[in-house]
Amino acid sequence: MLICLAAWAGLAAAQAPVQARPGEAPTPAPAQPPLQSIQDGAADAAAARETPAWRSTAGYPFPALADTVARMQHVAQAMQLREYCANQRLADEFVRERLQRFSRLTGREEDCQTLLDY
Repeated sequence: MLICLAAWAGLAAAQAPVQARPGEAPTPAPAQPPLQSIQDGAADAAAARETPAWRSTAGYPFPALADTVARMQHVAQAMQLREYCANQRLADEFVRERLQRFSRLTGREEDCQTLLDY
């Protein structure tokens, strides 16, 4: 518990805006890239590199935990999107925009029918 508090305090201090000294102009906080550009960059980097033979996980009986977590998150999002597709009170533009976001996450073209794969 104490470690968590210390980590949180350090994170909060690191994210706190820097206050200028009297007589100095304030320094703007560094801009962070949007989340989507980070995800796109990570996907491109993963696709660009080849897995060396010594790092092969072909014989593992279970997939990596990160893969399982990502698939479970996709299932939860797909279930929510299926509700959006079924709800006729929601605007078509809203549903299409959410499907496009989900498509960027999964890397494949998604529509209300492809959500059944999850």
